[in-house]
Amino acid sequence: QVQLVESGGGLVQAGGSLRLSCAASGRLFNTYAMGWFRQAPGKEREFVAAISWSARSTWYSDSVKGRFTISRDNAKNTVYLQMNSLKPEDTAVYYCAQDQGAYRNWSPSPPHGELYWGKGTLVTVSS
Repeated sequence: QVQLVESGGGLVQAGGSLRLSCAASGRLFNTYAMGWFRQAPGKEREFVAAISWSARSTWYSDSVKGRFTISRDNAKNTVYLQMNSLKPEDTAVYYCAQDQGAYRNWSPSPPHGELYWGKGTLVTVSS
């Protein structure tokens, strides 16, 4: 059993910052890569950022590079997404994901069907 619970979403003005958290339970946390995805209204779910099981590697979509930072705290079984310089285009439901395979390299990104998903947290960026 795997459970992922996101928190930290909310309403923020353009140019502001938010930090999302994802608490994981149900299996060994520090052997699995973690990622963040988002889904805007009327759009498909898209990749945002990921971090390897060891935290030695990170990956970002081009749209968030230089603005978002993913990190993890294995002692707390938690992954974070620090979002700075937010834009209205960042408005979406943000989903936490955990790779179903242990010690797996995120690159290339695993299929969505090979990830466990949280329920999501809404981020709204006003102009």
